[in-house]
Amino acid sequence: MIERSIVTVRLYPDGRLDSASAAAYVGLNEKTMANYRCKGIGPKFVKRGKIFYFKDDLDAWLNEGRAQSTAQARCQAGANGATV
Repeated sequence: MIERSIVTVRLYPDGRLDSASAAAYVGLNEKTMANYRCKGIGPKFVKRGKIFYFKDDLDAWLNEGRAQSTAQARCQAGANGATV
């Protein structure tokens, strides 16, 4: 049985998401996103008092992490400084 859940995110008219919505959109914890920002391995973001992400940048970041095997994912993660 496949369990599906609906995630609600707040998308501004210009395509921005705040950090909480961006984390929910990509399926990560908000603290993990902050950690990725510090390490420079997360998606592109904008800081204007608050942190914002553009949906297109989140989609691009998710797509660049695609792999066909766990070995390939490990190699990609090692090259980006992340852990799998």
